[in-house]
Amino acid sequence: MEQPKKHMMKDVIVVGFAMFAIFFGAGNLIFPPYLGMMAGEEWFKGFLCFILADAGLAVMTVLAIIHSGGDVMQVFGRLGRVPARLLVTLAMFCVGPLICIPRTCATTYEMGMVPLFPGFSSWIFAAVFFMLVFFLTVRPSAVVDIIGKVLTPVLLLALAVLFIKGVITPIGAIRTGAAAINAAGAGFLAGYQTMDVLGAMAITMVVVQTVRNKGYMTRKSQNTIVFRASFVAVLGLFAVYCGLTYLGATTSMLELGEINQTGLVVLVTDLLLQKVGVVMLAVIVTFACLTTAIGLVSSGAEYFGSLTGGRLSYAAWVGILCVSGMVISNAGITAIINVATPILNIIYPILIGQVILSYFDEKIKNDHIYMGTAIGTLLACLLGVAADFGMIPNVTGLLPLASIGFYWVLPAVLGGIVGACIPMRRGN
Repeated sequence: MEQPKKHMMKDVIVVGFAMFAIFFGAGNLIFPPYLGMMAGEEWFKGFLCFILADAGLAVMTVLAIIHSGGDVMQVFGRLGRVPARLLVTLAMFCVGPLICIPRTCATTYEMGMVPLFPGFSSWIFAAVFFMLVFFLTVRPSAVVDIIGKVLTPVLLLALAVLFIKGVITPIGAIRTGAAAINAAGAGFLAGYQTMDVLGAMAITMVVVQTVRNKGYMTRKSQNTIVFRASFVAVLGLFAVYCGLTYLGATTSMLELGEINQTGLVVLVTDLLLQKVGVVMLAVIVTFACLTTAIGLVSSGAEYFGSLTGGRLSYAAWVGILCVSGMVISNAGITAIINVATPILNIIYPILIGQVILSYFDEKIKNDHIYMGTAIGTLLACLLGVAADFGMIPNVTGLLPLASIGFYWVLPAVLGGIVGACIPMRRGN
């Protein structure tokens, strides 16, 4: 039975809050303040470019998936059955057990626990963290409600306290004159580096299932709820990232030396709230990472359960992902990032290219365009990663848009053009 419309607004807000919280991991927390510090009075320009490259690409992915009926495989299906399955599975490994899930725990430990309790065992912390994730995730129909009704309001309240204090008593004056960076270019690059397209792929599956469980049975009503909820999430991300970028800009006149992104976040909270700031940061990081971990474990369990034909239950996959996350998280955030970077630099652009093409499915008649685009992107990304390791000269740095991380766009377009020149076999 279709859910009555009087409940629709409430469901949109709950689902939108959950999407916001899952997107807003602590990894994203560190980018806007640093961008604001470096951009000075151009902080708002940098912020706008950041939100376009981060939330813009993420919502574009969500809408592409719901347009395809909530099935992520349909978005990539015209690559071919085997390549599409391989690409999605690699992406889910990255967003799940290999990188993103353990990174949530490692980030919480290093930014939330260590400043308060130096020397506390990372293994004990990881065990407690993932036990909590397990119990909050094991009931799939309740995941979005738990995040949207309980965890997100706490996260937003903690951030609001920080922002209000930063506006009432700014840390310092905002630097005027030329920015230390190209604010627009740095904003696009930082937004791109959050890689929220991966998160969008993961959470959309859970969100669509949740909407169905709430009683929205028709494709039209499901799409309406997710579409509106996506914009609730974007509004939340807009407000939070804007506030964080502004707080960073208020540090632009300080002599901070070679401070990094994580160090700046700690410094901002300490300067605004002193000892309370350390606790405040721990709360923000913990809830940001916990909500992200719950969303990713739930979506990973759903996907790998379907991939293996239901041989293991949803609860069993939740347990597997939590145990693997606990083990890998103890490698530390630096080691996880070092392993993740080259892998994501190869997979992520391919995903973006295919998502963009999916919007033109009805217009594109030749499937070779999809494959050609993927191959062109793959070759460019392999060259980029090889250059990063010093194996070859940085030839990709000469390509258009290289300064904002989009050096793969031209090879992708050329690959698509080559694919268009290869006729489809009759019957395809």
